[in-house]
Amino acid sequence: MILIDGKKCSKELRQEIANEVTEFVAAGGKQPHLAAVLVGHDGGSETYVAAKIKACEEVGFKSTLIRYEDDVTEEELLAKVDELNNDADLDGYIVQLPLPKHISEEKITEAIDPKKDVDGFHPQNVGRMTIGSPAFVSATPQGIMQLLKRYEIETSGKHCVVIGRSNIVGRPMSVLLSQKGNPGDATVTVCHSRTKNLNEICQQADIIIAALGIPEFVTKEMVKEGAVVIDVGTTRVKSDKTKSGWKLKGDVNFDEVAPKCSYITPVPGGVGPMTITSLLLNTLLSAKKAIYK
Repeated sequence: MILIDGKKCSKELRQEIANEVTEFVAAGGKQPHLAAVLVGHDGGSETYVAAKIKACEEVGFKSTLIRYEDDVTEEELLAKVDELNNDADLDGYIVQLPLPKHISEEKITEAIDPKKDVDGFHPQNVGRMTIGSPAFVSATPQGIMQLLKRYEIETSGKHCVVIGRSNIVGRPMSVLLSQKGNPGDATVTVCHSRTKNLNEICQQADIIIAALGIPEFVTKEMVKEGAVVIDVGTTRVKSDKTKSGWKLKGDVNFDEVAPKCSYITPVPGGVGPMTITSLLLNTLLSAKKAIYK
């Protein structure tokens, strides 16, 4: 069993990005600039955005944090989105989700200029990705594709089972793995809460992508010998063994599943570190006009 080290891969990719930034700026290019819009004080969002800003500093990006309280109106937020769309110095930005209930996430996402949508959530980027055109791919799926590539995990002709059909992970993951290329060329089955005989389907999988948000859902009975298991889950559960009082759990029962795997990602330290790094990669691509010419 080989442990897929997301921290190591993330560190390598960030160094590659930092080197590209240095070369790009030295050749007369502008310093890549990423902004984040944070509404309210959700603990998870605060942590994630802080990590993004720190990551920008690491690779030589300029970063901007824009804060709003929970009571910001949808109109105010849309006005800020329009302002960011027209900021020539800004290469990409994200509006951190979730948003307060009185604000339509769909409306905000669709208002973002696709050319600056480094989260890859805009319907135009989703559509382009689906047909194989250059697009900003959402960070978590792109991070997983990087892990598969860097560990030289064969996907061509393999049966991949994706558990979860979210627009952020499950659906794009199924598209990317089924497309021509490396990684890619897999036969993909998408499973979800209404799937019958889930255990039997998973037992046929060469690769399992677990992205449903239920701690330790995938057990050893669902995994065949030698399978590759990618755990996307990050659920906080109470724990009396940590200072914080909680522990991060994945969607896979790691202790019992790992011995059966050829490759497996841990939680934490697997897919997570690659997510922010993928956002940096999209921002660099935007600065270099590599997606939208």
